[in-house]
Amino acid sequence: MMISPRPVDLTGAAHERVYRALRTQIMHGELPPGESLTLRGIGKQFEVSMTPAREAVRRLVAEGALTLSSSGRVSTPELSNDRIEELAALRALLEPELATRALPRAHLALIDRLEAINHGVSQMVARQDATGYIRMNLEFHRTLYLRAQAPAILAMAETVWLQLGPTMAALYARLNRTEPPHNHKLILAALKAGDDPGLRLAVRTDAIQGLRMLRN
Repeated sequence: MMISPRPVDLTGAAHERVYRALRTQIMHGELPPGESLTLRGIGKQFEVSMTPAREAVRRLVAEGALTLSSSGRVSTPELSNDRIEELAALRALLEPELATRALPRAHLALIDRLEAINHGVSQMVARQDATGYIRMNLEFHRTLYLRAQAPAILAMAETVWLQLGPTMAALYARLNRTEPPHNHKLILAALKAGDDPGLRLAVRTDAIQGLRMLRN
């Protein structure tokens, strides 16, 4: 007897594609704070129906990447000073812990990889590419934190990055960078030396220093 193949859930596949693409755009600061989004506009951008667009938005609202007003308006978050301070405090708690857990596994190949990524950060600074800078900066941190082998903590950190994404482009403009973050060099030096206190301090400073400039 011939067995028919299972039907492919095209709606589910489309929803996941839209969710991942929007999530990346938001995390990398490609959408400014307060940017309004419509299901129709999302559907047109990604060539999908309203159903996968709605499901992707629902998930992003649940993660804090998008806000949903009482009137039904969907937009990227505009963070208050208190919210920025709260998210900075979360980064200061989560990221040093991830770095500490990663330190015993910080072999030379990892450090070489981080140095290569930091070179990419330098290139984005030279090009004045805010989105590229945010993307490469997050890649630097994620590459290190993956070595922590602490997926639950990393997932929490990524949720914080996601909520901060639209605000990071504003931070980049305010910092007026001409070179990569100095704390990246300190992170690399601490990794090479096996210096846990130095690593925690460098990661914590890197996580919160710039965010505090965003407070009005």
